[in-house]
Amino acid sequence: MKNLFILLVSSLILISCASIVNDPTVPVTLSFSDGSNGECKLNNKRASYSGKIPATFNIRRSDDPLRFDCVTSSGKKGYGSIPSEMEGAKLVGSVLLDFGITDSITDKHRTYTPNFVIPVN
Repeated sequence: MKNLFILLVSSLILISCASIVNDPTVPVTLSFSDGSNGECKLNNKRASYSGKIPATFNIRRSDDPLRFDCVTSSGKKGYGSIPSEMEGAKLVGSVLLDFGITDSITDKHRTYTPNFVIPVN
């Protein structure tokens, strides 16, 4: 019984909550489906970004989708959103330690896909 208790406490300490372990931003690499260059405006409820594509942006984690509105150098448009996803292993520790309250406030348990290709016609 003592060994089980020690194992449980050690596990909780190691996985801890995402608010302590995760960075507030996640890198997202964007490119156009036709391989062209261009510019994009990105936003979620936590931050807004703009820049040239292809590129990697450090996006603030959020529980809402990352919306993009882009134009290629030839004038083609691409718009849409990238869904936010939960990181599973860190969420388990968070729920056990603070019932997920801290992570639900900071959104540090959320992530976006690391590579995304923006479709253009």
